[in-house]
Amino acid sequence: MKDIQTLSADNIRILAAAMVEKAKSGHPGGAMGGADFIQILYSEFLKFDPKDPSWHARDRFFLDPGHMSAMLYGQLSLLEVFSMDELKAFRQWGSPTSGHPEVDVQRMIENTSGPLGQGHVYAVGSAIAERFLAERFGKVVEHKTYAYISDGGIQEEISQGAGRIAGHLGLNNLIMFYDANDIQLSTTVEEVTTEDTAKKYEAWHWNVVTINGNDPAAIREALQQANEEKERPTLIIGKTVMGKGAIDSEGNSFEGKCSTHGQPLSNSGASFADTIKKLGGNPDEPFKVFDEVQKYYQEVAEKKSEAANQYKALENEWAAEHPELASSLQSFFDRKKNTVDWEGIAQADGVATRAASGKVLGYLAENCENMIVASADLADSDKTEAFLKKTTAFKKNDFSGAFLQAGVSELTMAAISVGMGLHGGVIPVCATFFVFSDYMKPVMRVAALMQTPVIFMWTHDSFRVGEDGPTHQPIEQEAQLRLLEQLNNHHGKKSFLALRPADAFEVTESWKMAVESFDRPVGLIFSRQNIPAITTADVRQQDAAETRKGGYVALSIGTKVDLQLVANGSEVSTLSSVAILLNKDFGLNVKVVSVPSEGLFRDQEVSYQEKVIDPTLPTFGLTAGLPVTLAGLVNINNVHGLDHFGYSAPASALDHEFGFTPETVIEWLKPKLAAEGLLETTTV
Repeated sequence: MKDIQTLSADNIRILAAAMVEKAKSGHPGGAMGGADFIQILYSEFLKFDPKDPSWHARDRFFLDPGHMSAMLYGQLSLLEVFSMDELKAFRQWGSPTSGHPEVDVQRMIENTSGPLGQGHVYAVGSAIAERFLAERFGKVVEHKTYAYISDGGIQEEISQGAGRIAGHLGLNNLIMFYDANDIQLSTTVEEVTTEDTAKKYEAWHWNVVTINGNDPAAIREALQQANEEKERPTLIIGKTVMGKGAIDSEGNSFEGKCSTHGQPLSNSGASFADTIKKLGGNPDEPFKVFDEVQKYYQEVAEKKSEAANQYKALENEWAAEHPELASSLQSFFDRKKNTVDWEGIAQADGVATRAASGKVLGYLAENCENMIVASADLADSDKTEAFLKKTTAFKKNDFSGAFLQAGVSELTMAAISVGMGLHGGVIPVCATFFVFSDYMKPVMRVAALMQTPVIFMWTHDSFRVGEDGPTHQPIEQEAQLRLLEQLNNHHGKKSFLALRPADAFEVTESWKMAVESFDRPVGLIFSRQNIPAITTADVRQQDAAETRKGGYVALSIGTKVDLQLVANGSEVSTLSSVAILLNKDFGLNVKVVSVPSEGLFRDQEVSYQEKVIDPTLPTFGLTAGLPVTLAGLVNINNVHGLDHFGYSAPASALDHEFGFTPETVIEWLKPKLAAEGLLETTTV
């Protein structure tokens, strides 16, 4: 007779195989192999409250291989989080059991997973956030973060950054299970790599334990050891069997086959019906929780609730003794209650927006207690050093500061920051050069899908990086972000907010929106070079408040406007000079529109949009990137931008050569203005 652990794991195997079989789509093999570990983890180790899934002190579980969703849904169905009808609707329209899990804390799903590698790096971010909070609030916020990773995730390059940083920081609250089944989608692992994974993680200062990943006793012992570890993160290498329990129609074992990785058992060469029978189920009615398992998990749920209630009682005692700390903790987890006196930041004319951002960050270091800033080895360039100077960087056993020196690892840094955002209680910021946002795109996309409040911050926003040359000069990067701004999330809201402020005053407003954003990521794009003043400082400070609308009139010359010029970032300053010259030399009345965020601007009432950018007026745009960057605002034929990479030369030389000085912009405009009847052809 099977013990309850094996019976429960077999139940998960049956449900996982049945989900994929009914959907005629999915990945049963890995789910069947991993069932033993996840069952022991959830029933015996994971701290959570079944009646309060969002409880802040719960343990977190991050699934990296999202294709193993059937394993997670099967496990959660034993806890009655998902019904049998919902499992039967696996991968179907409108079902909560999507092909790859999508974050839903109330359903005990901590992260959306799919792109291999990202999920376990979120766990590193979660573990860092927990250490940061524990340093400030003590045991009431302490918990473990568990991650589940597969061969593919280990091979993704992002795993190197995660392993290095977690080991360097000694994240003893992080426990990762590596499902080492030696099978991939189209190959065996030995055809792809022969590295010694254990030695690799040991070199990063991890505690590494290798076990039979299908043996409940070995799993239990490894998890106990991991929970007792005080100095290092733990990697449990579980040697599991792909498609565990699978047989063919002749009764022969069909375990360890590549074919069971990504298709229903009946299509792989295995027998679905015979496999279900062997595992103790009914192939005619596989969507069923065994009576013994149901009773066992009712007891598990009761024990979890009781333990959580005891923990919460201690929390209440702590809160009564430390009311100010308790209030602070609540505000940390509620972004809407996190208030900053933005009036306390005094900006100046004519500075680079990265410098203005540094002034904001220096202020936030002292006035936003739960902000964590990370930089990819560029603190002096991206001006996050202004934050760092007022705190300290994280070190092993010391999370009293609020700065993560991520090293040269933009992709990893971005995913760690997203993990912090998923954990909650902190406001994560990560910074690098804008051109290197290319390394971060996969993470930014999933963050947008998950609606995770992370602040991505970039400097050196244009070809005006200058002498560093085309490798460091962003051209197409802003256009890519603007595409993401056009993409709605599943709640019908713009999934990403990208802000490229025109000057120091817009910088403060942009930071305000970023800090207050609680349901989507924000990108802040800053300049390396100084930006000439648009108008007087007092006028700009007042006008820049309109940044919150995504677009507004930054400068207007004359009562009856003849034409309007549209830009964002430093080009707004250039166009203000153009407007002054057009008025002075040709008597034209010009309106200059700053649109730091097209997405936010398009969220405004149409009447407001048409008031700012009048559709009846001749309209021209200027962008340091691809002309398509402004195509949603200005006819692309009327946008002056770049259709080529940059070159290595001083910024001033590039401005002249590329036609971005006020005088060269006017030369570009002249024939267009003549075609509109605004200039005499003789003038052109």
